[in-house]
Amino acid sequence: MSFLTIVLAGILVLGPLIAIHEFGHFWVARRCGVQVLTFSIGFGPALWRRTAKDGVEYRLSMIPLGGYVRMLDEREGDVPDALKPRAFNRQSVWARMAIVAAGPAINLLLAVVLYWFLFMQGDGGLRPIVGRVLPDSPAAMAGMQPGDELMRIGERSVNNWESSTYALIDHMGESGKLSLEVRPSGATSTQERTLTLNKYLSGADADPYRELGMLPWTPVMPPIIGVVQEGSPADRAGLQAQDRILRIDGQAIAQWAEIVESIVASPDKAMTWDLVRDGETIVLTVTPELDRSAMNGSRGRLGVGVAEAPVDIPASYRRNANLGPVDALFASLNKTGHLISLSLSSLGKMVTGLIGIDALSGPITIVKVAGQTADIGWQAMLGFMALLSVSLGVLNLLPIPVLDGGHLLYYAIEAVWRRPLPEAVQQFGLRVGVAIMGSVMLLAILNDIRRLF
Repeated sequence: MSFLTIVLAGILVLGPLIAIHEFGHFWVARRCGVQVLTFSIGFGPALWRRTAKDGVEYRLSMIPLGGYVRMLDEREGDVPDALKPRAFNRQSVWARMAIVAAGPAINLLLAVVLYWFLFMQGDGGLRPIVGRVLPDSPAAMAGMQPGDELMRIGERSVNNWESSTYALIDHMGESGKLSLEVRPSGATSTQERTLTLNKYLSGADADPYRELGMLPWTPVMPPIIGVVQEGSPADRAGLQAQDRILRIDGQAIAQWAEIVESIVASPDKAMTWDLVRDGETIVLTVTPELDRSAMNGSRGRLGVGVAEAPVDIPASYRRNANLGPVDALFASLNKTGHLISLSLSSLGKMVTGLIGIDALSGPITIVKVAGQTADIGWQAMLGFMALLSVSLGVLNLLPIPVLDGGHLLYYAIEAVWRRPLPEAVQQFGLRVGVAIMGSVMLLAILNDIRRLF
């Protein structure tokens, strides 16, 4: 995928989320009688601007990392007597709370709408059937077998790989026992398996299934290279597109998944690859590099992709979920609620140290993932947009001054105390909030850069 495509996909995902967040503030402010001065998508110098007949200046600004709605406010400058009733600071505390809360609320509502639409499409994903169990892994020690279908993880019922992933992420950072309910292949009854966790998923970019030692079933793909990234270890080793891999270190290769396993398990380890190219068998020494994006230094990376081929997924592996509008609505509400809970618990685990701060992601990773989901298809892209919308809503509701949640905290105190907090206290809180969020953003961007390089 080209850099331009990734950037465009990022704009398509982030742009609407920022716009609808600011529109929430804008719409409720107007309904409360507040004079809106500026509606901006982005910060900094304006790339485009237009002033409407009602006096609102609409702007598209240079730095696309957020936006703002500027309202008439006596704390920011002189306001004519005739317009003072329309100033934000003159509104009741409940009106101000409604205006501030509208941004995060509309992000959460958007997630519900997007999931509602996706649930009505009828694609329920793939059944969570285990394809491989890695030796000497927690899954192997618990007695997991290929063909086992996951039915329950901890306290959560699961019915496809997506719900299984979210259920596993619920246990991020934990140590101890994790109970799974599975249905073995060909069986009608379920069995219980108990896995042992040790700081589960505490490393950045850890795979929730690989860390347990059970890999999802995937359709068989032929062991033929489709693409070799320029300048990658594969390129330097002399691998080419359309090479068919026969053996790796003398082990016969039957499908692409076995190649992936060998690469991942062999960072900085020289391997002998036997392959067929243009009808001739040749032997190459191939050395995967350490995957810097993994942060934990446990994965190999080679820079090859599988050749495109028709994929046949048997009907027995598919999960049909053709939900009607009402059932889809309840399913979307349930999923959004689960994601809110998951976001809050993950933040709590990060604060308490159960999850490493290297798991933070910033705008670079978001844009990159947006590009990848756009490449997969529009449904994956909408699903990522819904997930990001939940994250944006939850983040903005945190009680940190400078965020919407910080303002809500000030107004809640005002509602109870019957008067605003002293201006000096608010300004001190604002400086603390800016320092916290600036540090978090800087750390997230540094993590992004480490993943890239």
